[in-house]
Amino acid sequence: MIKMNIIIIHGSNYKDRERIKKYNLLPQNKRHWISWIKEKLEEKEINCFTPLMPKNWAPVYGEWKKEFEKLPVNEGNILIGHSTGGGFLVRWLGETKKKIKKLILVAPAKLTMVGYDYFKEVVNFEIDETIKKRVGEIILFTSNNDDEMILESVKLYHEKLGGKLIELKGRGHFLEKQMRTKEFPELLEEILK
Repeated sequence: MIKMNIIIIHGSNYKDRERIKKYNLLPQNKRHWISWIKEKLEEKEINCFTPLMPKNWAPVYGEWKKEFEKLPVNEGNILIGHSTGGGFLVRWLGETKKKIKKLILVAPAKLTMVGYDYFKEVVNFEIDETIKKRVGEIILFTSNNDDEMILESVKLYHEKLGGKLIELKGRGHFLEKQMRTKEFPELLEEILK
């Protein structure tokens, strides 16, 4: 039997380089809803990995790939990516041709507009539409009041990959300050289905 692992890849923030030390911020892999989801899964004795990807303020695909490939990825996995992390996972799945159980993209980023150059190295790629043949289920979360670039990105990913599109109201970019909570029960429900 293939062991199921949940892997969550966080997003990026160009302001973090200065702010992490100045404001003693949590690292990206412990912010927003990520630690809450990890805790809920571990209560159910489900393996959940939340790696800290290198230099999230100026992400480089090759460095993220090297870090990610230290993890146990197999056909029983559920991969979850938030923002830049979602774009990274789609690119990685397209390049490696890996099969997985489920891909969940939360406000996934794709370079569709000018002004977001700090993460273009990770999310500027052609979407491999054959991913949908190798992934058991694809789910996309979006919020009606997210940034225009993310709304366009979600639309593009949904057009290319299909899957279940879940639109929530008033969640912004799924950051704790916009959601006003660390809890994300809708995501937990989709993971556990």
